[in-house]
Amino acid sequence: MYRVKPHNNWSIVHVVDDNPAVRDAICWLVEQVGLEGKPYASAQEFLSVYDAELRGCLVLDIRMPGMSGLELQDRLRSTFAQLPVIIVTGHGDVPITVRAMKAGAYEFLQKPFNDQDLIDAIQSALLEYSEIWRREDEQARLTQNLSSLTPREREVLQHLGLGKPNKVIAYDMGLSVRTVEGYRANIMSKLHVRTIGELMQIVLDAGLSAR
Repeated sequence: MYRVKPHNNWSIVHVVDDNPAVRDAICWLVEQVGLEGKPYASAQEFLSVYDAELRGCLVLDIRMPGMSGLELQDRLRSTFAQLPVIIVTGHGDVPITVRAMKAGAYEFLQKPFNDQDLIDAIQSALLEYSEIWRREDEQARLTQNLSSLTPREREVLQHLGLGKPNKVIAYDMGLSVRTVEGYRANIMSKLHVRTIGELMQIVLDAGLSAR
């Protein structure tokens, strides 16, 4: 069985089903393997708490009063949600399955489903998406750290990204070598890096270059 180390809200399984017995059963099931289940009686109830930062896995029924599971899936896709969707339904047929999978469903299970099949699908989805979320979080931290740089520090960083030594940067910018060294120390502190190699990787990731 797959295992996902809990990380913030990555281990939450959002269960959207109009049948309270099914909601409770799935929430109980996922909690037996160390995940957290959150039940919702309708698609509208889930959307009332949804935002772009929501993580975890969505276990979604198809046929529900009001907004259907497929309509909710389409709504999430329009927001570019990075949330794996596992469709569970007692009314599964080929057209519905095809539409759900084309819309990006991670897995499709027909009720009554095997408990282990559902747990395996959830764990597999969380394992795969955890890498996507990790990269998103790293990019967000990088953007935040870069925004803390002063315009002068950012200019020095751009020159460093071209592999220029401090003396050359000082000459190009009309500064003393000691001043450039001070800027470099500040940059490394604000970006939380200890080596020039790490700093160069940030420059590459951010697409920085001297103008």
